[in-house]
Amino acid sequence: MERIKVSLLAFAAVIATGAFAFRGVQGTITGKVRPFDGATDVWAIQGSDTLKTVVTDGAFTFEDARAGIYTVIIDAKEPFKDATLRDVRVEDGQATDLGEISLQQ
Repeated sequence: MERIKVSLLAFAAVIATGAFAFRGVQGTITGKVRPFDGATDVWAIQGSDTLKTVVTDGAFTFEDARAGIYTVIIDAKEPFKDATLRDVRVEDGQATDLGEISLQQ
């Protein structure tokens, strides 16, 4: 009976490890907005997937972006205009740094 318990525990460990092996490693999108207080939120859109994050001290990060091509929209405060960045490529396990984005009035 004890041998069966050990075998079942080993089997469960193999299944759990396998489930994580098939999960894709996601990438990140980072950037800075200038002026640092000129925006509130940032959206990253890929097909029907939409991610949202806040701008904090002029910086933003999306931690769980799946691999693919995104459109990133920066929601600016008045008197600034929203900014749109198209064709932002994210690869699994990689950081995509958009650098400094200057908002226009």
